[in-house]
Amino acid sequence: MYMRGAMGEMTSRQRRCFFAVLFLLIPLARAACGQLVESTPARRARIKDIASVEGIRDNQLVGYGIVVGLKGTGDSTQAVFPIQTLISTLLRMGVNLPNNSTTASLRTQNMAAVFIAATLPPFAQPGNRLDVTVSSAGDARSIEGGLLLMTPLYGPDGQIYAEAQGPLVLGGYTVAANGNSRSLNHPTTGLIPSGGIVERSVPLDLSKMRRLTLLLSDPDFRTAEEMAAAVNKQLRRSIAHAIDSRSIEVQAQDGEDIPNLLADVEAIEVDVYPRAKVVVNERTGTVVIGGNVCLQPVSILHGGLSINVVSQYQVSQPGPFSSGTTQVVQQTQVQAQDKPVSRIELKAGSTVDNLVQNLQSIGATARDVISILQAMKQAGALEAELEVM
Repeated sequence: MYMRGAMGEMTSRQRRCFFAVLFLLIPLARAACGQLVESTPARRARIKDIASVEGIRDNQLVGYGIVVGLKGTGDSTQAVFPIQTLISTLLRMGVNLPNNSTTASLRTQNMAAVFIAATLPPFAQPGNRLDVTVSSAGDARSIEGGLLLMTPLYGPDGQIYAEAQGPLVLGGYTVAANGNSRSLNHPTTGLIPSGGIVERSVPLDLSKMRRLTLLLSDPDFRTAEEMAAAVNKQLRRSIAHAIDSRSIEVQAQDGEDIPNLLADVEAIEVDVYPRAKVVVNERTGTVVIGGNVCLQPVSILHGGLSINVVSQYQVSQPGPFSSGTTQVVQQTQVQAQDKPVSRIELKAGSTVDNLVQNLQSIGATARDVISILQAMKQAGALEAELEVM
């Protein structure tokens, strides 16, 4: 009514100007609204934190050896390979066992057969130290206080790249006495800080690399284009271009210092557009929801039917002077409880915090939240990638 009265007081020229301004503002408002809805929050990150250089990587090493000096918590005689490992070690030390009877009488309670794992970093040279992880391979109860004898560590090609030896450091323990035991954490896995020494390096010559490929940890076309543009802008020359959603190729000039070029490239900050993701761990019931997850209007009905089957055993005793026998009788009871349906409603513009608060208000457990998130993903109300671990 007010608009109509105001329009009545305007002249024809003023009305034409009013509508012209209105028609200009409507597209701008629509564009601003669309940009607000379609925009994805970006964060700044260094290239070295979100990408790696192809060819410059870690290498896994593994070995098999024995841990000695245990206090009766090592492998039992039922395990065959610890005894074989002990015999092989003694033979390398020049100790010859006379006959099979001596072999059968060996006891391995103070030793344990173990596997050793380590990571060889890029550009590691002979003499560098590595941290090694030692884990029991038999039925040892604990390797606390043990000493790992010198063990070669092999790479995927079967070559020896490091040697490991030293005392173990454990984050747990086990104690047993008179049939009672207490255990904390994992007493069958230990760490030897700087217990490995590199014996062979992995050859990698950066001076011969004229084309460097940066690999994004999370593939994204927009991030790849932003990274290539940021490198070209920072170095003031067009040397980088995106190959796909994960790879960005950087062309080095002839005679250019490659380490210096990589140092400049890795220090550049770029805009990163992470994907909306919800990570669910069904084994532990853990749910992690990213802050950029969008929810669509949805109504959720959640209820449950629980059925418990309880079995009880009773002894049926016959009467005196009767010919009957004592029998154990099983009595089974079935209890069913149908929970009332709980309803929550998410309106337009709801956030993840609203979803969590509503789920807590109806008493949903972690397992219930996982089921609800999976159902919301199938219904199209959860605009995020659902990753189930």
